Amino acid sequence: MEASEPGVSADRVEELLLGHAPHLTRREVSARAGVPLELARELWRLLGFAETADDDVAFTEADVEALRLSAELTGLGILGDDSQAALVRTWGRSFARLAEWQTTLLARVAAEHAERAGEAGRSDVDPVEAMAALTAEVLPRVEQLQAYAWKRHLAGASSRLLALSGQPGEAGRPGEPVLVQAVCFVDIVGFTSRSKSLREAELVAWIEEFEHVSSSIVVEHGGRVIKNIGDEVLLVADDVVTAAEIALEMTRRGDDPDDAFPAVRAGIAHGDVVLRLGDVLGPTVNIAARLTSLARPGTVLVDDSAHEHLAALEAEREQASYTFRRPQRASVKGYSRLQPWVLRRA
Repeated sequence: MEASEPGVSADRVEELLLGHAPHLTRREVSARAGVPLELARELWRLLGFAETADDDVAFTEADVEALRLSAELTGLGILGDDSQAALVRTWGRSFARLAEWQTTLLARVAAEHAERAGEAGRSDVDPVEAMAALTAEVLPRVEQLQAYAWKRHLAGASSRLLALSGQPGEAGRPGEPVLVQAVCFVDIVGFTSRSKSLREAELVAWIEEFEHVSSSIVVEHGGRVIKNIGDEVLLVADDVVTAAEIALEMTRRGDDPDDAFPAVRAGIAHGDVVLRLGDVLGPTVNIAARLTSLARPGTVLVDDSAHEHLAALEAEREQASYTFRRPQRASVKGYSRLQPWVLRRA
């Protein structure tokens, strides 16, 4: 069998994903959904989709339903003027990254399948055809798992917000609460020099392993990963002890010559943070980042507030868990006299 034309299979994959082949223009989608054309253009742009003209045939009934649902959420106040752009843009970026990764994975599996078929003497397996077949088989399962993971995280986030709503701190705007949290950055020591010696595949594997192990440590200790930024992970915890244990465990593993986990350094700050669209903002986050930049390899630095909480706990214990050392105050961007404390296990 001759290899299929890429465009033909690409059209079939698109039809599988969207439910129908594109047959509507943006004007028609807007009219069917009962939504102003300008709003349809704005939502399309915020979601990060490729730019199309209003009369291009590029849409399906799924786009009509999505636009109608967006209008309903606007009516309920979920997509108000103040939150629409940020929320929709976050959706677009998150799902774009997820889709790129999933597509790359499917393409690799399809290519390996075709290669194995060729080694077995079969010449009728085309990678593009295999990609289309995999999409049809995998998509429903992935969709269900994504919905399950989202609902699980939604339940966890709701429980945390309700449990922490009585903490000291400002009320904040609805949807953007201000809560007291321990914020921690952990980054790889010598990342730039090490990455120069690695091939692309090796660099990706190294970063993925770092993200996997660090995320496991965070979750096992009861913290939450906010995001991974290349060679750095940003996490939060409801109390300083949890953040301290996570940071000390990561630096311990990084110092172990028999452990593949890279050498790291960490900074912890404690105080009010703004929770916004899955991210954390505010001076506490900035201080944690500055402390990380000051930390030596294998070292955890904490700010005055984190030190105060940990020291108070140590005073109540018969046997010490931590030791502290106060180096000189530091001058960093935004903070002319930042007081770090070196945190170590007793």
